[in-house]
Amino acid sequence: MTTWTFWRAPLERAVRTAAQTLVALLGAGAVDLLSVDWPAALATAGGAALLAVLTAVATPGGPGVTETPTPAARRDLPRGV
Repeated sequence: MTTWTFWRAPLERAVRTAAQTLVALLGAGAVDLLSVDWPAALATAGGAALLAVLTAVATPGGPGVTETPTPAARRDLPRGV
């Protein structure tokens, strides 16, 4: 837990989660960007990002860096990938 390799995957996942949450909130409101409650939207996205990090830390075996595709999934890839 003290290496950059360990923290890289959950941090990337947290950034993606925050961006997805923010886009979902903006799209759900279907409102003008100037009328969005930005503090609430950013707080919700930040909370989602924090949950993504906590989930990765609590996952047995570590975050996504330790996850590997199964051989069957590799076999399904098109040639040249």
